[in-house]
Amino acid sequence: MILTGSQIKKEVEKGRIIIDPFSEEDIETNSYDFHIDNVLYTYKDDVLDPTKENELVELVIPTQGLTLSPKKIYIGKTVETIGSKYFVPIIKGRSSTGRLGIFVNITADLIDLGSIQKPTLTLHVVLPVKIYPNTKIGQVTFWVAK
Repeated sequence: MILTGSQIKKEVEKGRIIIDPFSEEDIETNSYDFHIDNVLYTYKDDVLDPTKENELVELVIPTQGLTLSPKKIYIGKTVETIGSKYFVPIIKGRSSTGRLGIFVNITADLIDLGSIQKPTLTLHVVLPVKIYPNTKIGQVTFWVAK
């Protein structure tokens, strides 16, 4: 069973869901919108090797924005710390983000029950897209664990 937006708010107030910082403006019908932090990482090499540790390059998203390239994978974090010991969070992109050709979290959308952290995001774009610090990039839903 998925929690509605109003249920998410009640569980945040009870301390059973952690979203920090929390804003009522980011509550949706049955999810909560999250924002991307201002630091991204991309791989240094154009060819990645799963048998070794691939070197990352840090990118800071400036206030005037950063254009993401379709030929890169970007790794970042949310602004918000998110998690719960009572509900299972699942993160995904927003429809408005998807319409721009931004894929948020290509894999690994399930956050472990009890894990409370700034979720790691894996971004990929179809066309060049400009993003800004604190861009509303995705949403988290909360599910009852049985």
